[in-house]
This record gives sequence, C-alpha cells and structure tokens, in this order.
Amino acid sequence: VLSASGQYPLVQNVTVTQGGTANLTCRVEYNDNTSLQWSNPAQQTLFFGDKKALRDNRIELVRASSSELTISISDVSLSDEGMYTCSLFTMPVRTAKAYLTVLGVPEKPEINGLKKPAVEGDYITLTCITQGSKPAADLRWFRNEKEVKGAKEVNAEGKTFKVQSSLQLHVDRNDDGVAYTCRVDHVALALAPQQATEVLEVQYAPRVEIIHSLEVPQEGQYLKLECLSKGNPSPDPVMWTKDGVELPDLDRMIVDGRELTFTSLNKTDNGTYRCEASNHLGRSSAEYVLYVYDPNALGQHGTDHALIGGVVAVVVFVTLCLIIVLGRYLARHKGTYLTNEAKGADDAPDADTAIINAEGNHAHAEEKKEYFI
Repeated sequence: VLSASGQYPLVQNVTVTQGGTANLTCRVEYNDNTSLQWSNPAQQTLFFGDKKALRDNRIELVRASSSELTISISDVSLSDEGMYTCSLFTMPVRTAKAYLTVLGVPEKPEINGLKKPAVEGDYITLTCITQGSKPAADLRWFRNEKEVKGAKEVNAEGKTFKVQSSLQLHVDRNDDGVAYTCRVDHVALALAPQQATEVLEVQYAPRVEIIHSLEVPQEGQYLKLECLSKGNPSPDPVMWTKDGVELPDLDRMIVDGRELTFTSLNKTDNGTYRCEASNHLGRSSAEYVLYVYDPNALGQHGTDHALIGGVVAVVVFVTLCLIIVLGRYLARHKGTYLTNEAKGADDAPDADTAIINAEGNHAHAEEKKEYFI
C-alpha cells in the first residue's frame, strides 16, 4: 500500500466546440479516501468531492468516488476556455492541470461584390467573409467543381477571427451560368463544411453561324438554312435577307423563326443569303452563298470523269509493258557480248594466247552465232 506521498491526480486536456459539452475527469490510482476537488481558471471551486461549490446550472456532477471526480460543463462558451485544476488534499496538496480548449464555430460565409447581370469584359471582385472562427478558418474558392485561388486576409476580433478571401474575375461569355462557391474549412466543421454559392449571369453580344442541310444543292431539292445565334439577352428574332434586300415573296421560300426553307430549289434561288441577329449589346451576321446545280450537268460531268480515268489507266498499262519488253531485250544482248569476249580466255595459259584465241573466235563469229528468243 502506497503512502499519501505517492498519490498523484491524473487528468487530460479537453477540446470542445463552442456550445458543446466538456467532461473533466480527475483520477487517482491509489487513494485512502482523500478528497478531490475541481476548480476553474479563476481558481473558483466547482466541486469538492460530490459537493457543488459554484452556482452555475451548466456545471453538473457526473461521477464522484475515492478514485475519480468527473464533472461536465454544458453549453460551453469561449469564456470557459483556460486551465482547470484538480486537487488531491493530501499533505502536501497534490494538483494536476487540464487545459480546456473551446473551438469557435465559423459563421456561414457570405459572398459580396456580385453584379447581376455582369457584362462581358467587366472586372469583378468577389469577396467571401466568415466570422467567429477560432482558430482562424480557411476559405477556398471553386469555379463549378474546379478549385481556384483567392487572396486571403485574417483579422482578430477578440478571441475569434474574421477571415475573408477575394477573387478577381475578368468575365466573358464563358462565365455565363458558372457557379462560384466559397467553402469554409475548419476543425469545428469536420462533418459539415459551410459554403455559399453565387451563379454568374453575363450578358454579351450575339454571334451567328449558318448551318445548311445540303453540300451540293440541286434543282428540285429541299434545302434548309438554320441561323444559329447565341447571345444574352437572346437575339430573337433573326432577320434574313438575299443579296442585301428583303427575301422575295415566294411560296417555295419559308421563314420559320431561325430557319429558312426552300421546298423546291431552282436557278432563281442563286444568291448570297444573310442572317443577322442583335441585342442591346451589339449585332452579328453570317452569310451563305447558294448556287443551285443542274442535276443533269452533274451526271454528265461524272461520265466524262469516268471516261478520262479509264483512258489514263490504259495508257499507264501500255507504257509499263513497253518498259518491261525493252528491259528484257537489252539484258539478253549484253549477255551475248560477254560470251563472245570470254571465248579463248577460258583455256588460255597466258594473256597473249588469250588475245590470239579471242581473235580466232571473232573469225568464226559468223559461223557461231547465238540467238535469243
């Protein structure tokens, strides 16, 4: 059995979120019924054994025995933070200290500086602000789902911090409908991060493009021209013209919103068709040059091309055949020359004899001729 001088209280530091409940536990491994006491950072006694000493409805007894004294503090505030002391009343008194850390929960962030609507080319500064965090919170920006970097600033406000982050934008039409989100990361928000989102509306002048349904328009065919215009506000309606003037009033030519339809093309439809769209920020146009082909002429051209291709193929084939025949002829005559020169040199003992033999062979060349078929 240990004497009183060998008894020491054991405690642990505690961290709690503002508004939560903190449990302070003091244990003694060996105790001879000596009393335990908890006191706050102001050295006010909270509990002496199982006896409550401070009138504070938030402080309650959890467990009191000869080896343990546990109390709880509910609805913890930042003012509760500090060093708490557990005392074991031996001779001398033994103490142990536990630090209570209170986390300040950051408020829901707010985004300021958004212009609705913005105009393409504007410079905008979005500012995200959160207050009440302890320690200082971290702010992160996201453009849709992709993180982008902002400029962070931290200012102390008593025991908590005010944190803000700024994001500078040079907006264009690609920002229209984009969601910018500011998210607060903090140890007190591990399970549920706070965030705020703003969706940009960007107005911009229209851009126009003409889509056509036929690559080679022919007489009698159906043709549709579609004027694709994109702008904000929407450039509606669009205007069609032909060769710089209004469209002719024909039953075969139908305008339906952004579409210009020819039910049956003919040569009189040839010309430059222009689609124009506008809003209060500007106007844009696109042109399509229509040339209507004669189906019969297209067929004749196809026949001529086929005939020319056949003639070229025959000429190439004949040329290749002539080259092959000529090559074989030259190769065989070269073989005859080498055979005559070599005669007499096969069995000659020396060079002089070989020359004499070769001359003799030339004399009989008319009698011995080689023919190649």
